Amino acid sequence: MPNDDRQYSPAAERNAPPLLNELQRLLPAQGLMLEIASGTGQHAAHFSAGLPGWTWQPSDASPEALRSIESWCADHPRVRAPLCLNLLAAEAPAALPTEVDAVFCANLIHIAPWTCTAALMQLASQRLRPGGLLLTYGPYIEDGLPTAASNLAFDADLRGRNAAWGLRRLAEVASEAQRCGLRPHERVQMPANNLLLAWLMPRQR
Repeated sequence: MPNDDRQYSPAAERNAPPLLNELQRLLPAQGLMLEIASGTGQHAAHFSAGLPGWTWQPSDASPEALRSIESWCADHPRVRAPLCLNLLAAEAPAALPTEVDAVFCANLIHIAPWTCTAALMQLASQRLRPGGLLLTYGPYIEDGLPTAASNLAFDADLRGRNAAWGLRRLAEVASEAQRCGLRPHERVQMPANNLLLAWLMPRQR
């Protein structure tokens, strides 16, 4: 366990290798990545090391997370200083890149009010270059498919902690993405009943 400002997430440690494999497959050789809700910073450090052509812009709304990200990424020169970004704030930080090649967001949609999902889609549509991808990771409820018992228990636990949280129906998330001009690109089944979803910003809007 790190003994400085680094926070540690066992889940981030577990899911980083399979996520990196998919990012290496889905993304071009180089670009600028905006990560929303970077959390501990473990993903930023791991993915930056495995995607040498990419510059990584982490962000989070939590001061503790920002300090953790700085500590995890101190030795990663292609990771920029983390930005304090609250999706529901009236204004984005001035340092937020105006154009990025991809946006990555893990485990936010279900641990935030639904308004954050809409804000995420809007921000991605505003900042993604044509042909860029929004990549979202986490558990979802899919119509017509059984939901794993572990995901149902997780959903109940989340709603018990905060009535505004909970697993989202994939159809509703897709509808919000499409309303912002993003198109479904790829659905990747991941370990532990999670999905990696890729949403494409069309080259012609």
